[in-house]
Amino acid sequence: MAKLKLKSHSGAAKRFKKTATGKFKRNRAFARHIFTSKSPARKRRLHEATMVDPADADRVREMLPY
Repeated sequence: MAKLKLKSHSGAAKRFKKTATGKFKRNRAFARHIFTSKSPARKRRLHEATMVDPADADRVREMLPY
């Protein structure tokens, strides 16, 4: 009997990338519109990617088995 292959969650695959150390990288939220009320420093920080919080990493790992 063949072992079933797992499928990656396609929505998660578009949003998260696995790093070489096994952590997950994500883009920041709130960076799409209404920039007039955001400071320049805040807008600059929104350009940078960040890591998924360890509390959420297990859920992301389950959605992206490969």
